[in-house]
Amino acid sequence: MGNKAHPRRDGCCQNVRFLATVGPFQKVHSPAADRPPNSRQGTGNVFICASTECFPELGPKEVLQQLVDLEYTAVELALHETDGWMKPSEVLADPERAVQVCGDTHRMLVAALSVEIHATGDAYYQQFAAICKVAKAIKVVTLVVPSSELGTPFNEEIERLKNLVGIADLEGAVVAMKTTIGSMSQDPDTAAVICDNVKGLGLALDPSHYITGPNQGRNFDKLTKYVRHVHLRDSTKQDLQVRIGQGEIDYGRLVQQLAKENYNRALSVHITPVDSIDHHGEMRKMRLLLESLL
Repeated sequence: MGNKAHPRRDGCCQNVRFLATVGPFQKVHSPAADRPPNSRQGTGNVFICASTECFPELGPKEVLQQLVDLEYTAVELALHETDGWMKPSEVLADPERAVQVCGDTHRMLVAALSVEIHATGDAYYQQFAAICKVAKAIKVVTLVVPSSELGTPFNEEIERLKNLVGIADLEGAVVAMKTTIGSMSQDPDTAAVICDNVKGLGLALDPSHYITGPNQGRNFDKLTKYVRHVHLRDSTKQDLQVRIGQGEIDYGRLVQQLAKENYNRALSVHITPVDSIDHHGEMRKMRLLLESLL
């Protein structure tokens, strides 16, 4: 699926501390940071948010207005080099502007930053370090990162993730690796082993990728203890995304499983537009469904 997670190994990225070279900058006041996580948060402070990736055709201000109109009060910002809220390369080039852009969210809480970096070598880690500093400035803890593509040597993936966790830890952030078809995390057993080998690493669980794809039907209950973020839509064995209620995702059971592990973070709606389907209606339906479970 064109995963860009893995930076080129060039032998000069062994010490994550020297890579965090972006200088400190002043925090800006974010109105959302003064509020509790969500006016709709449920038991255990679990709350609902939506990703800016739900409206890929819209600019930042337009995306926020759509989410406000749909009565979402928290957002996951996509810092992706392609089709994102802001590019990681732009964050590194002008961190002060990045703080302003990522902190100006119409009083919506920023629940997480999704990070996809195309740079390689030292530049990969320098961009990530810059994003970590922005996260600290706007009081965001969760950083969602992709798992490397299938075929990446296991030890190289472990080293990459250890570096990311080390850089994030310097700024008080937590790294959550996405579970995605076509990546090393597409197999729940491998995802668990990776987390066991990288102290402090969590998962951004997307159950759709265990319903659809080569590992469909595999039990992934073992992963709930690692979960630090969740992406949600409805899915079948044939289609990654279908209308809410027509798929096989058992949201109630998932919420119960997470509650057993004292999960207290976001449930992030991650629905993208599909021709002939009322996208706004699906976004609203998912919010109402999740609210009923909290």
